Amino acid sequence: MFLASYPRLYRQPYSMHLLLGNCMFGRQMESELVINFLLHTQPHGSEELEVLPIVGPGKVGKSTLVAHVCKNESIRDYFSEILFLRDHDFIDDDLSTFRRFEMIHQNRVSNSNKDRGWLVVVDLVGDLNEDAWEMLYFSCKQRLPSSSKIIITSRSDKITKFGTTQALNLEYLSNEAFWYFFKTVTFGSIDPDMHPKFAHVAMEIAKMLSSGLISANIVACLLRDNFDINFWCKVLAFMRGTTKKHVSEFGVEPSFLINRNKPVHLGRMAIPSEDVVYCYDYESSSQEEVPKIRFQDVMYGSVKALGKFEVLGWVSPIPPYYSYVVTCEVRELKGRAGAKRKHSVEN
Repeated sequence: MFLASYPRLYRQPYSMHLLLGNCMFGRQMESELVINFLLHTQPHGSEELEVLPIVGPGKVGKSTLVAHVCKNESIRDYFSEILFLRDHDFIDDDLSTFRRFEMIHQNRVSNSNKDRGWLVVVDLVGDLNEDAWEMLYFSCKQRLPSSSKIIITSRSDKITKFGTTQALNLEYLSNEAFWYFFKTVTFGSIDPDMHPKFAHVAMEIAKMLSSGLISANIVACLLRDNFDINFWCKVLAFMRGTTKKHVSEFGVEPSFLINRNKPVHLGRMAIPSEDVVYCYDYESSSQEEVPKIRFQDVMYGSVKALGKFEVLGWVSPIPPYYSYVVTCEVRELKGRAGAKRKHSVEN
């Protein structure tokens, strides 16, 4: 059973949320698999570089898994350099990607142990052009030590053809595991067994989040900040209504589209006369400035807003410490009386 590997909540009701809030939850087995792949020594004389594809849907935690593994001390000691490449590194023509890699290699190789391998991580959203892949792989093979390894991640299972070993497929957490996580981060230092009504409402809310960890953290923060049973029930009723309406109009639940970074009509709980469109989200590095207004303040609060703007979804406390920024649009519903307000955002 999944929960056998985690301490029961009632034994540590005041500290478990701190542990889960600052670690990669539910990926112990996958972490060990990736670490074993990276530390595996190839037979003497092997000329091919080993490649591990990691495939999974959006927001399942592929980048987080790799970043977590790269922080492992044994991995950092084993490789002389860890190089990250993302989609934008392959936007231009293939030759420019090759040249960028050449420059990085020339600048770093003089400062590193030439006998130790490199780890090259290629983090993608979709597919990768085969010509670009072959050029990158050939460059790595020609210029890096044979102990170097490549990890390539994507939502598309087409990247599995680039692998030299079986691909790692990441799935969303099971319902049991997700409920454990959501309950823990929602209640924080409060023992949920002492508040059965809250626990029941939280469980019903969790069922509508489709095991999305980013959505779970956003909603958990909202509920923690408003520990009132009437407010929780209001959130539950709003989410049920939004889900029912979305399924009726579009045939799928809102979470289905959010996990695929597609536009979703969500509504506003505090201002029923307005509609919130979740346009798309993106990851922002820890060095970049992020919006001050939070997504939950727009969807569930009474922040005055109209038009398209960016809000902060969630800040991850674990590597790679991304901030998840949401581009949303607030629209007045048709038939609303009164003049249109300015396209502005105010607290």
